[in-house]
Amino acid sequence: MATTRKLMTADELLRMPDDHMRHELVRGELRTMPPAGWEHGAVAFEFARILGNHIVANKLGRAFAAETGFKIFQNPDTVRAPDAAFVSNDRIPRGEPPRGYAAIVPDLVVEVLSPGDSRREVQEKTDDWLEAGVRVVWIADPRRRTVTEHRGGRQTRILTSNDELEADDILPGFRCRVGDLFPEAL
Repeated sequence: MATTRKLMTADELLRMPDDHMRHELVRGELRTMPPAGWEHGAVAFEFARILGNHIVANKLGRAFAAETGFKIFQNPDTVRAPDAAFVSNDRIPRGEPPRGYAAIVPDLVVEVLSPGDSRREVQEKTDDWLEAGVRVVWIADPRRRTVTEHRGGRQTRILTSNDELEADDILPGFRCRVGDLFPEAL
């Protein structure tokens, strides 16, 4: 006799009691992760700080901090929570801000690798973001001090500490040396 699993919805995820863990919903299936560690948090903050300063100074849209959930697919629901995200002014809904998980696809997301992340998990997340319509996904690797840039339909680029990270088509004027995104004392 086959058993069927009940899939969770984004609304059910939103109403879950706080258990001090991080959760994402992938095609209706709950994924649970431990809280981010020191290194992960420090790198995620640097990305959010540097990106956020540029976004605010140039009035380009909204920056979002780690663990902000975006509902990127429905039926079954997928809610992903990047370590940093940017939504341009033209993608921000007018009127009252969305409640709960916004059904908005960011223009750019940053995912910071944690020691326990598998290659398969990172690829699945990247593929989900790009399939949903994210224009650029940056994967930050604190151990190697690299950023891997993924764009839909284009080849992947790996940038090292002395390379310059930019995305003029999304964040006009943004430039940052990759090494500056990784705090020296981790």
